[in-house]
Amino acid sequence: MTLSRRLMLTAAPAMLVRPASAAPDVLRMGDQRGNVRALMEAAGLLADMPYSVSWSEFAAAAPLAEALAAEAIDGGIAGDAPFTFAVAGGVPIRAIAADRYDPQGTAILVPGASPITGAAGLRGKRVATGRGSIGHSLILAVMRQQGWAPGDVSIVFLLPADAKAALAGGAVDAWSTWEPYTSQLEVLEGGRRVATAVGLLPGLTYLAATTAAIAGKRAMLTDYVRRFAAARRWQAANRPAYAARWSQLMGMDERVPAQWFARAGDHVVPTDDTVYRDEQGVIDLYAAAGLLHRRLTAADAFDPSFNDAVRQGNATF
Repeated sequence: MTLSRRLMLTAAPAMLVRPASAAPDVLRMGDQRGNVRALMEAAGLLADMPYSVSWSEFAAAAPLAEALAAEAIDGGIAGDAPFTFAVAGGVPIRAIAADRYDPQGTAILVPGASPITGAAGLRGKRVATGRGSIGHSLILAVMRQQGWAPGDVSIVFLLPADAKAALAGGAVDAWSTWEPYTSQLEVLEGGRRVATAVGLLPGLTYLAATTAAIAGKRAMLTDYVRRFAAARRWQAANRPAYAARWSQLMGMDERVPAQWFARAGDHVVPTDDTVYRDEQGVIDLYAAAGLLHRRLTAADAFDPSFNDAVRQGNATF
């Protein structure tokens, strides 16, 4: 399947926050369903912007990274694992802000009736996840923790909707995924977590932008970073209200976001040496598994010139 065809299948039609005729400058941002756009809208931070934002929604970070590679979007949100894959693949992007969270919701789940009770029970099983996703890195981290060989788990690469269907139909034994899918499976379908990323992965998501956008749309990206940081601060102070609003926006049972937000604790941080060290750990995990085709140094994947915008968003909005 060609890249353009994949993008047509995975990206929702762009939607302008403000008509292009009223604001000729447009920032094209990729998002995953129920993520940054929903948050910024609920926080009231999409109003009175001095530029337009066109949104493209993706099923997961991998197709979002493909859109970045094609320069079909200027930036977007992606977990540390898919971001690493994109950079290793030569996608011209840099992380301009980091979103830290408690990774309890990054987990390997099984149906409620499954005999698997813990990570040790995954040996010899079929586990679905997205190629290069945070779920993929969790499987690798669990295998390393258990001391298993590469073939001890059969990894089945599927996008979230297909992975969920495969788990429900018994085509796979477990699903390694992330929020809101984890809470959705637990709260609504009785799924169980048998392994989480706590203690195995750092819990980082990045706001990434293409190098072309960084060069040509710096003022817009700087303002967007400030608003993103401020929106996370609003979320921390208004979790029940945001859960209710998210439920309305997404058409999903309010118990799902309530559980997700209560345990995630997202907050935007500058891209500093601590973030670089954690990202290097993700790089090394993939390199040890033979999945990276070139050597990467974490600091080279970041643009710290937006750190003041993160601090301003955390302090002034």
